[in-house]
Amino acid sequence: MRSMVRSTVVAVCAVLWAATALAQFTIPMGSSSLTFKGFISATAFGQDQSFTFGNGQNAEFPVPGQCRVDCWFGGGDIRNTRLTMVFDGPKVLGDWKVGGTIEMDFFGGFGSSTNSAFIEEQPVPRLRLAFIDFGNGSTTVRIGQQWSPLFGNTAVSLAHIAFPLGYGAAGDIGWRFPGIFVYQNFTAKDAPVKLDAVFAVMDGSWNGPACDTTTNCVNYLTAGNATWPQFEARFNLGGKIGSDSTWSTYIVGHIDEKDTSGVGSSTPNDRLEGSAVEIGAKFQFGPVLLQGNGYTGHSIGQQFGAITQFGKIQSTGGWVQLGFDFTKNWGVYAFWGEDDPKNSDVAAAVGNNGRVLNTMYAGMLRWKAGPLAFGLEYMFDRLTSLLPDKVTTRTTIGHQLALSGLYNF
Repeated sequence: MRSMVRSTVVAVCAVLWAATALAQFTIPMGSSSLTFKGFISATAFGQDQSFTFGNGQNAEFPVPGQCRVDCWFGGGDIRNTRLTMVFDGPKVLGDWKVGGTIEMDFFGGFGSSTNSAFIEEQPVPRLRLAFIDFGNGSTTVRIGQQWSPLFGNTAVSLAHIAFPLGYGAAGDIGWRFPGIFVYQNFTAKDAPVKLDAVFAVMDGSWNGPACDTTTNCVNYLTAGNATWPQFEARFNLGGKIGSDSTWSTYIVGHIDEKDTSGVGSSTPNDRLEGSAVEIGAKFQFGPVLLQGNGYTGHSIGQQFGAITQFGKIQSTGGWVQLGFDFTKNWGVYAFWGEDDPKNSDVAAAVGNNGRVLNTMYAGMLRWKAGPLAFGLEYMFDRLTSLLPDKVTTRTTIGHQLALSGLYNF
């Protein structure tokens, strides 16, 4: 254990040293090249409630029930820090060339589930993306782990980057999966209005059978799955307005099928179909930013829908953000989002503590100069969840204040 911890610390230090030293440095490799890029993120925060998926930079919605006494606590978080390696390869077949990307951050945990005085200072690296590209300029075939097309616009934030505002909590959905992704441009590069599409066949995913009650969970823990692939298609339309304004819109469709009983077992009604439709838009009018998305879906917990709950649950959600840069360096941002699963579906699939409504508000004052930015953020979240009778609800409210610094390289 000590050797593993020591090796992890050395690896993390080496990665951070390389990132700061290289500063998006490109290394020629014959007919190919390797570019290092990413960012360093640090956040000091205070909260009056514990949050899911964790506290600090990955806080999304409060853990029921409501704290009443001695509630405020604080901490520091650097897990958003990210390193990306982009490989630009040679042409291998006519105009078709190869490339690849590997991306990691430090949300892999704090090293161990065992209590320790030193675990907080030793976050574990986490692989985010790893894919091979094969393309000719207008068509790209991507093989590996990439974001699903459902993962669209993301809210501007310095504290919540890897876990964006509203992600799995208030209308922001989508996850990354191994699969085959085809990107197709339908218009010329200099066209005033551009149209492109993404088609994806991805690894099936679901919350496997409980390991404490069955042995059928083994496939879910060892890169196997008892589900059919997920299929998605996304169409993007956008362009420019004048010299300093842009717009973009998109629509995504999703279908999948899950085997909820796992491998080697067959139970009645163990096939669960999932589906979703999402639309999104983003407008940048000079110093003004307006963006957001909305979705409606069924049984898509694996895509962070239904406030990240697994089961036969219908849910609808969406979010919107307004930003304004009132000087060259200073800007303000306001966010609102909500996710509203169907109460009766949550009661049947989850029961006690099932989440039936979540609303998030957030605001940020940001100073930015080139690759450096600092932000002061406030987040308010109100979660409504079920009590044991599966009918009565309770409300849990959480607040977070965060001061963050970000350096992109």
